[in-house]
Amino acid sequence: MKTASTAKKELMVSAQLEMKKTIQDIDLTVRQKLALTCRILFDKGHDAGVAGQITCRSTKPDTYLTQRFGQGFDEITADGLIEVDHDLKPLDGEGMANPANRFHTWVYKEHPEVNCIVHTHPTYIAALSMLKVPLVISQMDTCGLYNDCSFVENWPGVPVGNEEGILISKALGNNRAVFLAHHGQLVTGKTIEEACNLAILIERAAKLQLLAMAAGEIQPLPHELAQEAHDWVSTDKRNKVNFAYYARQALKKNTDCI
Repeated sequence: MKTASTAKKELMVSAQLEMKKTIQDIDLTVRQKLALTCRILFDKGHDAGVAGQITCRSTKPDTYLTQRFGQGFDEITADGLIEVDHDLKPLDGEGMANPANRFHTWVYKEHPEVNCIVHTHPTYIAALSMLKVPLVISQMDTCGLYNDCSFVENWPGVPVGNEEGILISKALGNNRAVFLAHHGQLVTGKTIEEACNLAILIERAAKLQLLAMAAGEIQPLPHELAQEAHDWVSTDKRNKVNFAYYARQALKKNTDCI
């Protein structure tokens, strides 16, 4: 066994290089990825009627793609997405964006590294939000959010004004996610794949936390190991590999979306 004495860090680097070399990225457009994200998250329990928004930056400055208000995540298609400006006005004059998209514009304005935002009210996140406690990351699978999720303790009400946008964009800081008390979750990504994966992850983390809280006291993870796990699962290639799997799942029954 040639690698029996190889150090862990070296094995991790080698695995990442092998992943890039052997696993091909899926060939999809931005519109197709965004539509698939809607379908993926519907299948993963993020449905809450017409609540929730998924957006990504478009090619034109200060514009982004989003779903038409009135459609559920399970109805979104690549061709049916609309392009809007920062005042939520459709560039083609058709349909309208969810009025709550306004706080997305603030996140994009204040965080130029963000290219995709997912805001939803999935069941376990919504239930945990009612307890007004922060999200706790204490299990290996959810370490992608370790030290990477802000907490907004005070609910500012219906999210159609600029106030919540200012609040959330500041609360996000250098993190990729925000857990909103009495409300839901918001995750961001440099790519659509990253944001989709984090949205799935944060709901799973909330579910595990509720189960653990019902059974006993949650024990913390060792910081260095948790940070190592966070970095291991947060690479661009890992996000693309994960997303490709979720896309294959969704396409088995959602062939119409792309």
